Amino acid sequence: MVELAGIGPGPFAAMLLADLGADVVRVDRPGGAGLGINPDYDLTNRNKRSVLIDLKTEDGPAQVLDLAERADILIEGYRPGVAERLGVGPADCHARNPRLVYGRMTGWGQEGPLAQRAGHDIAYIAITGTLGMIGNPDEPPAVPANLVGDYAGGSLYLVIGVLAALQHARSDGGTGQVVDAAIVDGAAHLATMIHGMMAAGGWQDRRGANLLDGGCPFYGSYETADGQYMAVGALEQQFYNEFIERLGLGDEVPARKDFARWGELRDVVAARFRTKTRAEWTAVFEDSDACVAPVLSLREAPAHPHLAARGTFTDHGGITQPAPAPRFSLTPGSVTRPPAQPGADTDAVASDWDVPSLTKGDTH
Repeated sequence: MVELAGIGPGPFAAMLLADLGADVVRVDRPGGAGLGINPDYDLTNRNKRSVLIDLKTEDGPAQVLDLAERADILIEGYRPGVAERLGVGPADCHARNPRLVYGRMTGWGQEGPLAQRAGHDIAYIAITGTLGMIGNPDEPPAVPANLVGDYAGGSLYLVIGVLAALQHARSDGGTGQVVDAAIVDGAAHLATMIHGMMAAGGWQDRRGANLLDGGCPFYGSYETADGQYMAVGALEQQFYNEFIERLGLGDEVPARKDFARWGELRDVVAARFRTKTRAEWTAVFEDSDACVAPVLSLREAPAHPHLAARGTFTDHGGITQPAPAPRFSLTPGSVTRPPAQPGADTDAVASDWDVPSLTKGDTH
């Protein structure tokens, strides 16, 4: 697989495939294409190899096409038309390799009024309605880092798309094709269930007023005595009953289905949570089906007993990082290589892929 270097969702998609065993060759450009992070810590480049190619030189496009000829998948994250201008667009690549799956990762998509505009995650999820769902009703929408747009709506949809297209390309008579993975499409698609609920009258088109957006007093986060938080998801009746019992609240609390008194119920629950620390409440709910968990920080998460037992996080090269997911019974993924250093693997890739053009006048 060939990855034309970019930032954000493209590299993450390539990392996911590399974690699962793909031989990913990242085509880095002189001067870099990242956000200025030290390459040693750019974990989205783990399990990959890197070659250095300047696509603006006379030989650059030909070198990429030599790689594309031998690849199953190529992904790029340029604005629409840029790959074509550089000489490595879908038509150029398919002329050399008709079965190549050509994945295109953008925010706005390959067509539409905004296709040529710059953008970032927050703008993509803004116009899809996704950002507007998140946060308290009397505050600005809460920004969910760049997880919902770039990685959920972008990377994961690109991976699903290229794997489906690869299955087609490998079928009898199958050919390669272009996969247009737009973050706006993926972020909108993630809210499919919510659109159905809204159509049925079960979801209000505003923040903090619904079952799953913090409007419900038994689905949200509560501050503890030490300024930490507990997350509550006691939606079903039997889980809610245990939740109320473990809190030490009796029949005096408003009924869970009395929507008019949800605010009162939330106040009672909040006051109760403020009487103990996060650690104390964690112990209270640890062996229950009340669907309550401590809200941990990024540094705390790897030490959680469940995640530690499963090996959800792993240490490689002195860096604690999420382990590959999902898991396979016969072909498990693993972290085998640290983040690729730009151009460091040019000779090895040239040999393994039988692409002698890579070593002609390279700058690694």
